[in-house]
Amino acid sequence: MDNKSGLVVNNRFVLGDIISCFFGIVFLAIGLINTFWGNDPGYGIFILLLSFVYFPPVTAFIKKILGISILLIVKIILGVFIIWTALGVGELFDKIDLMLTDL
Repeated sequence: MDNKSGLVVNNRFVLGDIISCFFGIVFLAIGLINTFWGNDPGYGIFILLLSFVYFPPVTAFIKKILGISILLIVKIILGVFIIWTALGVGELFDKIDLMLTDL
């Protein structure tokens, strides 16, 4: 019974890491698009830096160096902020169209 509960916990951590990496890649792409095809590269670099919070090795490094664990609610709020600013202020779809016409 104890082995089975340990397996469930390990699978939950693996699934959480996969989901976190997915959002990290999405936010990294948003940052790259805003950096190179936007009118505000500073915003794009800011989003690029924030996207690293979603990668498990970076969060482990932050926890090891600073002793601070990034909570799930903080990641969710940060993700909503990134999506909100990218779609609203950042005009992400217009920048994607601009990027595709450059290719």
